[in-house]
Amino acid sequence: MSEDLSKKKCVPCEGGIPAFNIDEIHEYLKKVNGWDARENEEKKFYLIKEFKFKNFVQSQEFVNKVGDIAENEGHHPDIWFGWGYANVKIYTHAIDGLAESDFILASKVDKIT
Repeated sequence: MSEDLSKKKCVPCEGGIPAFNIDEIHEYLKKVNGWDARENEEKKFYLIKEFKFKNFVQSQEFVNKVGDIAENEGHHPDIWFGWGYANVKIYTHAIDGLAESDFILASKVDKIT
């Protein structure tokens, strides 16, 4: 059985640690549901997922809940949304890549829907 990351707490990162390598990313992707790991122009990884809803209000309610979780965890994703959708992008700014806390936050976001 896979470890339930949603029961863990995000750990603030002030840098000084390496970002996950591709093997670690693939291992942690098995612990979250439907998130993609992508690379930006600088070859740094981030998590992203699009959520679908029936209307604008449901999208907005979801985004507000993500914001509450992010503030509680001290880990703030990039979020954009509109009628019937919301996108959440997560990475650790201090290391410009992915760490365990990114996957913890993704797991907590998944518990909303």
